Amino acid sequence: MEEMMERLLQKTVEVITTDELIDKIKKKKKLRVKLGIDPSAPDIHLGHAVVLRKLREFQDAGHTGVLIVGNFTAMIGDPTGRSRTRPQLTREQVEENIKRYREQVFKILDPDRTEFLYNNDWLGEMKAKDVIELASKYTVARMLERDDFSKRLKEQKPLHIHEILYPLFQGYDSVYVKSDVELGGTDQKFNFMVARALQVEFGLEPQVVITMHLLEGTDGVRKMSKSYGNHIGISDPPFEMFGKIMSIPDSLITKYFYLCTDYSEDKVKEIEERMKKGENPRDWKFTLAQEIVKIYHGEEAAKSAGEEFNRVFKNKEVPREMPVYLLKEEKRLMEIVVEAGLLSSRSEYRRKLKEGAIYLDSERVKDINFALKPPCDKVVKVGKKKFLKVVSER
Repeated sequence: MEEMMERLLQKTVEVITTDELIDKIKKKKKLRVKLGIDPSAPDIHLGHAVVLRKLREFQDAGHTGVLIVGNFTAMIGDPTGRSRTRPQLTREQVEENIKRYREQVFKILDPDRTEFLYNNDWLGEMKAKDVIELASKYTVARMLERDDFSKRLKEQKPLHIHEILYPLFQGYDSVYVKSDVELGGTDQKFNFMVARALQVEFGLEPQVVITMHLLEGTDGVRKMSKSYGNHIGISDPPFEMFGKIMSIPDSLITKYFYLCTDYSEDKVKEIEERMKKGENPRDWKFTLAQEIVKIYHGEEAAKSAGEEFNRVFKNKEVPREMPVYLLKEEKRLMEIVVEAGLLSSRSEYRRKLKEGAIYLDSERVKDINFALKPPCDKVVKVGKKKFLKVVSER
């Protein structure tokens, strides 16, 4: 029991409470461990994996992972002070996103110990009197303890009623599925505590709350997110994943070792000390990249990705494998790069061109109207990590 508890609680930020968790395990043996899923984010990145890996540890200990797809709460959007609300998703979009999510999530979770549920199945069936009853279980004073709510009121910024309902609906998910434990990032603690209070109001034993560290993305500043373009997807090709990890700031090396690998806290501290004594952070970053790629793609893929990385970035060669664009007629390089998905827009291309980051066969491109025409067999490089082979039918 002691060894299992040590494993379940390692690398967590806060547990509310450890005694309750021990008591639940002793009484129930098999717990329902809840994790909410945002249906607008179909691709899993290393930030998501921090919590998913913890959920897998609970599954390995014999417990059930309950994944709740927030297709109802997504229509409200977690009120985090953003100026724009999330776009509403159709059932078809949610299903497509979750299909992709399922394909990736079982790189981490045990499918035999995982339940997928959609909260629209119960929240969408609520009538006005049900919502009123739910709202009667929590006070305005307690709701305004949420930092961003109280801050917006002080700054005389709008706070809408539907935003106040969000924590109640998310909390009711815990009531409905009778969760014993809820996992999530530290930014979700308030919502989890609302869920605990609601469970008591509905005559249930309150869930244990376990918060996990938030992982900064490749920019080293903001929380990892696809919308920020700083994410590392667990389904990224090995070479691409390797390169992204090599691009993180040195200051994040030990945090990534701690949260994204199986390295123990003592081993991570040893790495930190060795870097302080002068060992090259790049060498440790290389080891980190190999360890993470190995987790999601296997040892052989990790080894090959490392060799390819050195060949491309150390020896300045082009990758052996890269996307191919078939050129059928004369076309501006800007259009080719955007169509191939190397950059998201023409404005981004213009910015990269201005920065001197567009190359054709190692020659820097300076003309915004530069075009290619058949016959063609060229390699385009954008920045340090993006390559594209442009060829035409002979």
